[in-house]
This record gives sequence, structure tokens and C-alpha cells, in this order.
Amino acid sequence: MLSYWEKQSLLQYDYIIAGSGIVGLSTAISLREAQPQARVLVLEKGVLPTGASTKNAGFACIGSLTELLADLRVLPAADVLALLELRWKGLQALRHRVGDQHMDYRENGSYELIGEQELPALSQIDQMNGLLRPLLGGDAFTLDDSDFGFNPHHVKALVRNNFEGELHTGKMMRRLTDLALSYGVEIKTGCAITDISEAAEAVYVSVGEYRFVARQLGICTNAFTKELFADLDVVPGRGQVLITDPIPGLPFRGIYHMDEGYYYFRELEGRVLFGGGRNMDFAGETTTAFELNTNIQAALEDRLRDIILPGFSFNIADRWAGIMAFGQNRQPVIRRHSSRIALGVRMGGMGVAIGTAIGAQLADILIKE
Repeated sequence: MLSYWEKQSLLQYDYIIAGSGIVGLSTAISLREAQPQARVLVLEKGVLPTGASTKNAGFACIGSLTELLADLRVLPAADVLALLELRWKGLQALRHRVGDQHMDYRENGSYELIGEQELPALSQIDQMNGLLRPLLGGDAFTLDDSDFGFNPHHVKALVRNNFEGELHTGKMMRRLTDLALSYGVEIKTGCAITDISEAAEAVYVSVGEYRFVARQLGICTNAFTKELFADLDVVPGRGQVLITDPIPGLPFRGIYHMDEGYYYFRELEGRVLFGGGRNMDFAGETTTAFELNTNIQAALEDRLRDIILPGFSFNIADRWAGIMAFGQNRQPVIRRHSSRIALGVRMGGMGVAIGTAIGAQLADILIKE
């Protein structure tokens, strides 16, 4: 039951954004930067934005050597370079907006563990550096002889990516939320959208008995977009993560990739955060269910014990899963869906890197009715 006052004054907006993750908040902030008087509402179906934005590993990454080489096997070099440029410029935009100090950002590079079968990739470092040098201004990849205590039977070489960084995911999202609120953006949580309808002059968004109205609606729900638009090429991809208790004498810092980016780990306050393994069970991990995959979790522990921390004992402190979005290609979906609805979804596991840039692009689309 709604009052006259609620219907008259509390349900009307210029822009409504579905989803309060990195892309949704970035879009809302960009809208208010461009139009300070606009009324902007963000609707979040959960208490927290529980897709990937608050559950990722805190990698500010643009792509490991073997990951980019895998992309080059299926995409033209120009497309691979365009994607990397989006990631690189998106990270700079994120840093500019949030501030390194507000998310513990450190650009110390990253390392990729090279196994026996990946050794041929080393011969392509010069080729890859030549491709990326005009964009990055230096060599992206260099061989590294650091000894981090990894099992030498599994790790034959280390490749350093000189342009990647790490950050604190929770602090990043806290800062984005605070920024959005400071710009006058309204954020309502626990608001699952039950219906969307369009008219010539407006779009109507229903949340239970509430029917919000706006000039434009931006969809930033990433892996959960098919719940609203079933025909879109958006496929969920769940990622398993675990984190240890602090490990005395941990011999490494920074962030690390393995197996074309399907596995990743980092040091965090003396702990090891380790995630990935989706390639072990693509079918099982193509889901929006927040559940642990016991087989993948066990495999993560095995790799942690056998490859990353041989000779160390450790305890698992926590486990979780985050849900990313993929499609038939690596490109994000950033376009109009209809005259009053636009999409900014399918981040391909690179939401931290590209989310700010995608939000700015989506805001531009929404403003240009």
C-alpha cells in the first residue's frame, strides 16, 4: 500500500541503474558527474553486490603471457590489443577515481608460473612485447629468476608482467559506494527487479509493489542479466576461492597467474588467497548458484600444497565463490537494448580492470536518449 506522497515524490528518477557492483556504481557516478542535477537510483537485489565485484581476488590485471597468447590463437591481433587497451585505460580510470590510497593499490607487477608444457610461450615474449609496447610504453613481459620457493618440478620459469597491480577489493567497493553517495546517488538494496516495461516517454521498473519510473534504465547485472533478458549471450562462470590463515615465513609477495589465467593466487596480509579451477568443470561452474565445488576446492588445496607452498603447513581460514560473466567472445556487451534501456554487462572476468571505463561508456549511451 503506497501513499499519495510516495507515488508523487519518491518513485521518479531520471536514471535507474540495475546492479550496484563496479559497473553499476561507476555508471551512476559518471551520470552525476555529467549531469549534477539528475536523479539517479541504483537498485541492488542483494544486501551486497554479490556477483564478482565483492568476491574477486583483488587483481588489477590486464592479462598474463599465456592468456594473451591463447587469445591470439582465436582473435585477430587488433582485437586482442583493443581489449588490453580497454583494461589498461580502465585501470587508470579506476585509480584516478578511487585513489590508490583508498584501495591499497600497489602496481608491483605480477608473475606467471610457467610449467613444462608452457615453455614454448617463452619464445614469444619478444613478439608480445612488440605488440604491446606502443600502448604500455615499455616491455610488458620479462623473464624473472626470483626464487619464491615454488616446486621446481612443476615451475620451470617465471614471467613477470611489469604493468599489473593488486588492490583491496573491499576497500575499493567501500570507496565507490561512498563516492556514489557523496554525488547524491540513491542506492536501495534488497530490491530484486520483478518487471520492466517501456512506454514512449519512460521506463517502469517494478520491485514488488513499488513501481519506479525513469527516463532511462541501465542494466549492470553482469552474470545475472539473463534473469531480466533471457535472450542475451551472457553465460555465468563461477570461480572458487580459498584463503589461508597467516603463514609464518611466507616466501613471496604480490600476485601470480597459472595455466592461462585459470588459476591465480596472491599474498594478502601474510595469507595466501588462491582461486580458479573453472576449467576443471566448465559445465558445473556455468551457474549462478553461490555454492562451493568440493572437487575444485580440493584441487586448489592440492596445488597450494604441492606447487605453491611445498614444505609449508597451512590452515584454510575461509572459502567462497564469485560469479563472472562470459560469452561467445571476449568483448563486453555495451550497447542499447531499446530506446530506454542500455546494457553494460559481460565483463569476462575483468570487471576490476574495465568496470570504470564501461560505466563511463554506459553513462554516455544513457544520456544520449
